Amino acid sequence: MLTVEDFNSHWGSLTPRQRISHLCQVERVTFSTSFGLEDQYLSYLIADSTIDIDIFTLDTGRIFSETYQLWRQTEDEYGIKIRGYYPERHDLQDYEEQYGINGFYGSVEGRQACCKIRKIIPLLNAIQGYDYWISGLRRAQSDNRKDLPFAEYDASNDIIKLYPLADVSDAALERVIATHQIPVNPLHEKGYASIGCAPCTRAIKKGEHPRAGRWWWEQGAQECGLHFVRGKMVRSKDFA
Repeated sequence: MLTVEDFNSHWGSLTPRQRISHLCQVERVTFSTSFGLEDQYLSYLIADSTIDIDIFTLDTGRIFSETYQLWRQTEDEYGIKIRGYYPERHDLQDYEEQYGINGFYGSVEGRQACCKIRKIIPLLNAIQGYDYWISGLRRAQSDNRKDLPFAEYDASNDIIKLYPLADVSDAALERVIATHQIPVNPLHEKGYASIGCAPCTRAIKKGEHPRAGRWWWEQGAQECGLHFVRGKMVRSKDFA
């Protein structure tokens, strides 16, 4: 079994494709995709390899129709299966009784409770039984991620998180997507830099931070709790 130190000492000299190939040395690897640019690149690399890596997504029940279309397109394009994980019905019913159908607009507490039901709990189910969890986080995404390692141990979930694209720049990502004609969400062309649930995502204005379109009605640090960097939940004034 490869350790966090093995990845951090070795991956710096490898390309993203070589990093995926390096995973032939381990088993029980899963990749979480939300169909963003980074995740589409990783789906392409995984499909183009011979490595046995399971792929899943969190279907919150509130994602854009364009995202569903991309989900199907990605499976068809690369001949892969992307397993969906969903919130529990009784949790949704309890939430709506307490906060209302769109209670996430009313308070940070209401929004975080919604994220927990629709994303956090399904995530915990999705990564059960795996030793490694691949994520598309990159250092260029925000100041809070500028020191992102290639790997770290997530003690909360007892799993090693891997970031094969940690050192990939915005320009390099755009270039590889264009070169390999990787399918992307058409909402990007409409100003949506980061795409999550439809009620919680808007297009950004010129000059705004790429994450400014997520939970835009809140002030201060905004996060859903999915990601941990160096063992801590990502929180940042820069919308990490």
